[in-house]
Amino acid sequence: MLVHLTIRDFVIVDLAELTFRPGFTVLTGETGAGKSILIDALMLALGGRGEAGQVRHGCERAEIIAEFDISQFAMMQNWLRENDLQADPGICLLRRILDANGRSRSYINGCAVTLQQLRAAGEQLVDIHGQHAHQSLLRSDIQRNLLDGYAGNGELAKAVAAAFQHWQQLHQQRLAREQNAARFLQEREQLEWQSQELSALNFSMEAWQTLQADYNRLSHTASLLEATESSLAILAESESAASGQLHSVLARLRHLLDYDSNLKSSYDLLETAQVQLQEAIYELKHYQQRLDLDPQSLQIAEESIAAIHALARRYRITPEEIPELLHNTMQRLQELGDIADADSLAEAESAAKQAYNELASKLSIARRKAAGMLAKEVTAAMQTLAMTGGCFDILLTPLNDRDIAGSAHGFEQIEFQVSTHQGLPPRPLAKVASGGELSRISLAIQVITSQVGTAPTLIFDEVDTGIGGRVAEIVGKLLKQLGKTRQVLCITHLAQVASMGDQHWQVFKAAGPAVDKTVLSAIRALDEQQRVEEIARMLGGVNITATTRQHAAEMLQKNK
Repeated sequence: MLVHLTIRDFVIVDLAELTFRPGFTVLTGETGAGKSILIDALMLALGGRGEAGQVRHGCERAEIIAEFDISQFAMMQNWLRENDLQADPGICLLRRILDANGRSRSYINGCAVTLQQLRAAGEQLVDIHGQHAHQSLLRSDIQRNLLDGYAGNGELAKAVAAAFQHWQQLHQQRLAREQNAARFLQEREQLEWQSQELSALNFSMEAWQTLQADYNRLSHTASLLEATESSLAILAESESAASGQLHSVLARLRHLLDYDSNLKSSYDLLETAQVQLQEAIYELKHYQQRLDLDPQSLQIAEESIAAIHALARRYRITPEEIPELLHNTMQRLQELGDIADADSLAEAESAAKQAYNELASKLSIARRKAAGMLAKEVTAAMQTLAMTGGCFDILLTPLNDRDIAGSAHGFEQIEFQVSTHQGLPPRPLAKVASGGELSRISLAIQVITSQVGTAPTLIFDEVDTGIGGRVAEIVGKLLKQLGKTRQVLCITHLAQVASMGDQHWQVFKAAGPAVDKTVLSAIRALDEQQRVEEIARMLGGVNITATTRQHAAEMLQKNK
């Protein structure tokens, strides 16, 4: 569960440090005080989208730190271990830094992570139900996701989508093969001829480099022989050869060493030079012996290089790109071979279709079972939410497509239907429910579906919009009951809901520094007397009377 939240320089919050307890926590405050800022900050720490405008004016960055107790949450412990992000036992620390330029950094237990990793951790730790959930409830994809979430079909639904995509890929390949069989055959013949021509070269980068080196040597053999002979004459074979001259110098200096030892270093260097010179002469003679004018080898090298350049020009590539062209040609030939094999392609498509049908059928069975259970629970909840006699139903309509039986989402279209009065047949949610009724139905669904989730912390952001009176009291009881098994945080504007809280936070506006005269948002935990004042404010508005305070105190005492 969430145990501590630190917010620094976020929107109009300079610094807020909040410590949370288990159970049902309510957050209240006047309109515009910044109640939803708390949720926005937490969502940022959970991997939500960050914007530069969320950094408090005049500050370089905003920082959000959320600490969770996961000592009883084995799934999260395993996830941290698998991603090598574990730290102190039983603790998970999420941190998000948002710079004024819009860039952000994410950390889990002090380790830098990607935003996707932060979001993956956040989805396991917290489940947030927004204040506009009743509006999105009219969308068919949201209805489908709610039903699958309630049924625990998340992984199965992903498997169905993947199987459908695979089946459709093979289906399109088969259709393409049938429609373009002649073109594929022509392309295949051209590629086969091309691959034979390329393979006949037996081209490799190592052989190409060796060929070029041999050609350079053979084409300059005469120059190499002339230079070698001239060099040997200068160094060893002429009357004034360097080797003889050096030998004379050494002989003369050798007799003079007895008169001055300072000549020793020069003598040693010249002696070393004589050895090196003799080695060079031996190497030049050996090289000269290996050199041979070979016009036939030169002609063969010229023809090979010309053939390679001609082929490269034909395909508009460089010789160095020939191996890549051959690889791509062989790969495309293999693809065309797979496509051209009509029987194998049809068999693969049939197997993929069967695999999809099996998964989709399994998903349909699970959905039908869950739809009945969810409809029954929501209908029961409607009776307590001032919709006596109403009923809720989930219609699973099979898809009718002459070409493709099914979709990436399974065999059926899911539609939430409702009857708000006894005796009336259920009709689509968007056509029947009013704004207030839709809010209550949405709240019932959110409370029910959250009970089957795994996230230990649930947050409800003003989901009680559009209700009041006795219904608000029932809603408060639902959330309080949910808080017995999960940590529940609720932003509310209803006194009936706020009075049910085990812990009460108040968000209010406070004056900032006198220099810039800014207005900041602050938050505090309320004691019993302060709760009376806050509940009274929510009941009575501007003028709070003794009767209002007495009523507030009675509500709190009753709901303890």
